Amino acid sequence: MMTSNGDRFNVGGVLLPRPFKIRRLGHFGFNAVKMAESLEFYRGLLGFKHSDVLDFGKMPWAPKGVDLGDTRGYFMRYGTDHHAFVLFNKTVLDHRPDRKFAPEVTVNQITWQCGSLKEIMDAHTYFQSQGVPIQRVGRDMPGSNWHVYVYDPDGHTIELYYGIEQIGWNQLSKPTEMYYRGFREKPSLPQVSEIAEVAEALDKGIDVLSGNRTRETLPETYDVEGVLLPRPFKITKIGPVGLFVADVARAEAFYCGHLGFVKSEETTYRGARCVFLRAGAEHHSVGLFPKELRPTLGLSEHTSCMSFGVEVGSYSQLRQAVSFLKSHDVTFVDSIPPELYPGVDYSAFALDPDGHCIQLYYYMEQVGWDGAVRPAGQRRAVNGAWPETIEPLSDTYVDQVFQGPLG
Repeated sequence: MMTSNGDRFNVGGVLLPRPFKIRRLGHFGFNAVKMAESLEFYRGLLGFKHSDVLDFGKMPWAPKGVDLGDTRGYFMRYGTDHHAFVLFNKTVLDHRPDRKFAPEVTVNQITWQCGSLKEIMDAHTYFQSQGVPIQRVGRDMPGSNWHVYVYDPDGHTIELYYGIEQIGWNQLSKPTEMYYRGFREKPSLPQVSEIAEVAEALDKGIDVLSGNRTRETLPETYDVEGVLLPRPFKITKIGPVGLFVADVARAEAFYCGHLGFVKSEETTYRGARCVFLRAGAEHHSVGLFPKELRPTLGLSEHTSCMSFGVEVGSYSQLRQAVSFLKSHDVTFVDSIPPELYPGVDYSAFALDPDGHCIQLYYYMEQVGWDGAVRPAGQRRAVNGAWPETIEPLSDTYVDQVFQGPLG
């Protein structure tokens, strides 16, 4: 049961303004038109590994008797989380009855991790009380993540979840025979642990080692700081997410008021107010930009996504990533000025086959206990050619290190 103390809520023994606390961006996804080319971009070039595939063409709601192309949805990861990125067929997903996509919303979902299952269930009750449109609640398979889905004011799907299936050293995901623990309604609490689920599956005679295993198809020829990998870089984090919105103030009120994000700073670019919000210690997790900036920046009019961030392990890897992607004819744009990514110094923006903008970077400013961001005048100036080496900042390499081996 959700407990409160006046206008504050008990979240693990700490009184907060909401009955949950977003900790980080967990996963993100696009609905793509050019599925084959997009798969090659995200899986072949960027190096996301697919954990599982789900065929939406077999769903009762999917159109039958028409050519929809590749109807499968791809769940991909860069670390041990079952998925950090999903790629689904836009033509198919536009027919999905339990999730409505506005014409220019090609973002499949923006998913934020909280600290406990109770927080997710309390968030559902909270959103109901606040009149926030709820899409669904329960637990999805694959991935095994308990969640609640809501819409932001521009129709983007926002998911809050607690925990997700972890893929370990043997690279195996859960077998589909274990999907009987999925939920399509709000579950009662408490639920059994993941360990108990595995024990139950074994008692049922399920082969828990029969799930999908990712196999790399490219040779490991690049020396990435001491480890041989198929690409000269390694994704170590995802985010931030940049969104084009109809009303920046309205979107800011939703993300700060209902979800609990904190404004790090704002800037005005060519008369347009842009806002940068954070969930944790990083400078920003979300950037909000008015739609009228899209043509100014030369970005695709078919999507409300301004950019999706992909962090690599070091400045050297960032330089190598840009060279690698350019050698594979990936298009880069230089129309996004530093004012629109404060807290990040060296960064490059690549376009996927559908025109979505991917921000490559290696560093983001860390916000300390006092909540103050670094003054703009004290940030690193990035001008002209990128040098081979750079001087450290006070918060270089102080964020969370990538957990686990690079490959």
